[in-house]
Amino acid sequence: MNKYIELPLSGLEPPLNEMEQAIQQTTHRFAAEVLRPAGIALDRLSAEEMVAADSPLWDVLEQAQDLGLSLTAMAELEPLERVRLLTIASEELSWGDAGLGGAILVNHFPVMYSMLAGNTAMVEFCEGKRGCWAITEPDHGSDMLDANSALQEKNSRYGRPNCVARIEGDKVIINGQKSAWVSGAMTAEVCALFCHAEVDGATQPGIAVIVPLDLPGVSRGKPLDKLGLRCLNQGELYFDNVEVPLSHLLAGPDDYEELAYRMLAEANPHVGLMFVGVARAAYEHALAYAHERKQGGVPIIQHQLVRYRLFHMFRKVESARALVRRVMEFNATVARPALQGSAAAKVTATQLAFEVASDALQMFGGNGLTKEYPMEKLLRDARAGLIADGCNEVLALKGGSLLVNPELL
Repeated sequence: MNKYIELPLSGLEPPLNEMEQAIQQTTHRFAAEVLRPAGIALDRLSAEEMVAADSPLWDVLEQAQDLGLSLTAMAELEPLERVRLLTIASEELSWGDAGLGGAILVNHFPVMYSMLAGNTAMVEFCEGKRGCWAITEPDHGSDMLDANSALQEKNSRYGRPNCVARIEGDKVIINGQKSAWVSGAMTAEVCALFCHAEVDGATQPGIAVIVPLDLPGVSRGKPLDKLGLRCLNQGELYFDNVEVPLSHLLAGPDDYEELAYRMLAEANPHVGLMFVGVARAAYEHALAYAHERKQGGVPIIQHQLVRYRLFHMFRKVESARALVRRVMEFNATVARPALQGSAAAKVTATQLAFEVASDALQMFGGNGLTKEYPMEKLLRDARAGLIADGCNEVLALKGGSLLVNPELL
């Protein structure tokens, strides 16, 4: 029998320093003791019940505030140090529950995008408030991520946007609707809104603005009932002549494209981290089950095909983690992040997470299909990752467009 080597939580990563170990231990404990049981319970509620006033969701979000994962505090750290802490924390939270990990993450998006825009007043305004990010629309999904129209067919039009903002004097006036896929819409107090701009009667990309969701003219639709990531509340936002002070503006038509680029370059790897956590959870469940479940008179891990399957699950988890962290570290140390790297991190992590979750469920056999075991939920959550934050097909096209060197054409 080979000698067993027990790997740490972060797998084949270099040793963690004292601060990193503390963050990992704190977030892992929170994920195991709070997020996992809450995630199971919330997943079985209706969409309306999950966001009701008596839902455990509110307590989870409140407890998450005590983790100390403030982006403004982390901004004072060296870039690589900050990235390592964020990657460690995000993976652990999503290992506990990807939907709740995503809900905690999206609460910070208004602060994150205000920081990217250099609007310190909005950073301070959004700090400590529950947030959401609104970009897709009923008639426009992943194409909203293509602010420079790099993927648009020649002589074609995307069609009329569903949400438009215009600048009038010292105000931004917003009208229209954002789709039911606004993450955090049901619990948020502030929204990082990305939409088209109206300039001289015509629409164009775009405007990014922080919108307090208690303003007159703002309303919310029903919470979205969906297959996976059910613990990440999502829903529609409506804007009827909503007036926001110009000081809330993150980007206008002249600089929207650049902020949209940096926004996606930042968001994609964070979503990738969520699904590294999903993949790891699925692998760990399968590994434990393989030692417990007996077939043919022995634990199934004694069968060669099971070991073969587990090995490929292990390498996929390590591959996803390595790429996501490598991309985040690279982007944190360069003047302009590589969006093709960010897209690769998200696409790779979500695809591998789905493969790992599917293989893990297969290893559980019929038990994997039941709600008594965690696998059917993990598979549903993993499937959502192929669409969340830009469907993988569009992100691949977007990333591929960034590999074109015009000087060689």
